[in-house]
Amino acid sequence: MHRAMEALDPDLDRAVETVVKQCLQVQPGENVLVIADTRTRRLGNILREVAAVAGADAVVVVMDPREVDGEEPPAPVAAALAAADVYIVPTSRSLSHTKARKAATDAGARGATLPGVTEEILARLMACDFPTLQKRSRALAELLTQADEAHFTCPRGSDLRLDLTGRAGIADDGTLTGERAFGNLPCGEGFISPCGGEGTLVATSLAGVGLVKAEPARLTVDNGHLVAAQGSEGERYLELLRGAGPQGTNLAELGIGTNERATLTGEVIEDEKILGTVHVAFGASAGIGGTISVPIHLDCVVLEPTLDIGSTRVIEAGRFVLDA
Repeated sequence: MHRAMEALDPDLDRAVETVVKQCLQVQPGENVLVIADTRTRRLGNILREVAAVAGADAVVVVMDPREVDGEEPPAPVAAALAAADVYIVPTSRSLSHTKARKAATDAGARGATLPGVTEEILARLMACDFPTLQKRSRALAELLTQADEAHFTCPRGSDLRLDLTGRAGIADDGTLTGERAFGNLPCGEGFISPCGGEGTLVATSLAGVGLVKAEPARLTVDNGHLVAAQGSEGERYLELLRGAGPQGTNLAELGIGTNERATLTGEVIEDEKILGTVHVAFGASAGIGGTISVPIHLDCVVLEPTLDIGSTRVIEAGRFVLDA
């Protein structure tokens, strides 16, 4: 047993082994980069240790936490990403939608980001029913690719239509073994970058803000942009997006959760994976099939939706009904 693993919880031990050896299938001799920040240093060290045990030439770099999801890492970290064969990124804020991450992918690296993850969340969500999660996520990706439109409502007042024409769905199913493979861990969603959208969504969990505790966070989408928000948390969310410039409010993503172990915590890395929920993100979309590059990408989660993708009912009042 290596030093960083001595006091490891058995569930976390299994989860980290799954990330390194099953999801990414790290091989002997590969250059593995683990990016942590000052809040996630311990988990970064644990992941590096397991990669080293697998025979990789593994290093961990520690940076200061970013201010918002999608903010670029320091230049030396970006350079290290570009040189890696495999990257694992357990950071407080997401690097998923950064130019640095996309450049590493374009250069042939494979990897996973774990934004906002805690050791407890990783241990619990990676203990899901993987075969079923993979079937759900892949079925959603196929359906999203085939459809031209998605529409969802919810009891709190959501009513949003999204244009999917010409865009490809993506399965976040934990399979990250191929060249340029990229995903989010813990896994559990099918998602797409829409071309546009119109309507209203009422969110319960907002990235960068947390759980809605005051009046409902009612967000208005017009011509593919978030144009107005009600409720103190909703207003704060819109303020964060506008702080990234005019494209910060771009409608970037529609996702559907597929992980039965996920529960509502206020951490979007978990909340967006809840089976029977939908989430919508604004900001950067270039890394997932869209066209917008901007230093922010913030998800928000809608509970108890009824969702149709094309003519297929996927969720009925929060119950996942797609036959996968």
